[in-house]
Amino acid sequence: MYAEERQQHIEGQLAEAGRVAVIDLARTFDVSSETVRRDLDQLEARGVLRRVHGGAVSAARISRVEESVAARTDRNSDAKERIALAAMALIPSTFTGAISIDSGTTTSRLAQHLRDWQPAASADSLTVITNSISIAAIVSENPHIEVQLIGGRLRGITGAAVGSATLAQLSGIRPDIAFLGANGVHADFGFSTPDPDEAAVKSALTRGSRRAIALVDASKLGIETLMSFASLSEVDTIITDHSPDDDLTLALERADVETVIA
Repeated sequence: MYAEERQQHIEGQLAEAGRVAVIDLARTFDVSSETVRRDLDQLEARGVLRRVHGGAVSAARISRVEESVAARTDRNSDAKERIALAAMALIPSTFTGAISIDSGTTTSRLAQHLRDWQPAASADSLTVITNSISIAAIVSENPHIEVQLIGGRLRGITGAAVGSATLAQLSGIRPDIAFLGANGVHADFGFSTPDPDEAAVKSALTRGSRRAIALVDASKLGIETLMSFASLSEVDTIITDHSPDDDLTLALERADVETVIA
């Protein structure tokens, strides 16, 4: 088999499984590991994949590129709506505690539904803590919700406060539930996002809550982005719109993460 044919086969396997192993490819092609590594080097130079220990992963699964919230708002809209509605079921009218809401497009859908949230008793209220200006503005329209906006350095691309001042404020807050967004959920790498400052805030939100719930549509499953902000075991529940693949499903089960399919 010529190198071009091998590389086409590797591209096909990456498209299907997202990753390849050198030892498996060497066995499949009946060539040496060195030959496979040369193929992977050439594919990496073309931007098809990224080399990792023992093999390679699809370049799409390790994206370091971060799009703005505006660019992502209408993508996978139906899935995000179902996820937000499933999350709302965890905030019934009898809920009187505090929740935190991370920045993101799916979490913004949750915020939109919170505009209509009604407490069971007229004297009750809900506290929403967020570092997102847009989410704070949305939920503040509900007179039954008290909004605590966490300040700090504003990232224009996400409209979220980040930095040391943000982290200092979060260190003194312990909400009942943290609703989190993520750019990637991976069996080995956990929950990730491209920006280190956003990752630090997400990590603080995760670890500072009594219950951490990730809201992620299926396009994020199996994806690795630059910065891991939580291991799978640090999140209690993941709400998504499609069952994860076998590897991620097994990893979530081992980490005792509840998976809710909306």
